[in-house]
Amino acid sequence: MIGLKTYFLAGHSRLPQGMAAQSVFDSLTITVEVDKKYGVIIESSCTLATDHGKAYVQQILKGHSLQDGIDDILDALREGYRGKAVNALIAAVKDLYGQYVNHEH
Repeated sequence: MIGLKTYFLAGHSRLPQGMAAQSVFDSLTITVEVDKKYGVIIESSCTLATDHGKAYVQQILKGHSLQDGIDDILDALREGYRGKAVNALIAAVKDLYGQYVNHEH
């Protein structure tokens, strides 16, 4: 097998009632591909209902190093994302960060 230089992580959380995505999924998932050496998020996706919402979250995540923690990501979500899913997004980021930290140590 080829030695990949990235990790694939997924963070999950519950969606609030009354959301478009909630009628399709009960949970929100954020996936990221992370550089093994520096912890930088190279690519991401999430299960929000709209392409615009997915692209917005991707823009926030891309380029951040998980080695530096997630405070900047959480601040950007709290400040910029005004949709109903903000708390679910924050919980999913915390979940995937927990997996990153547990894998690294």
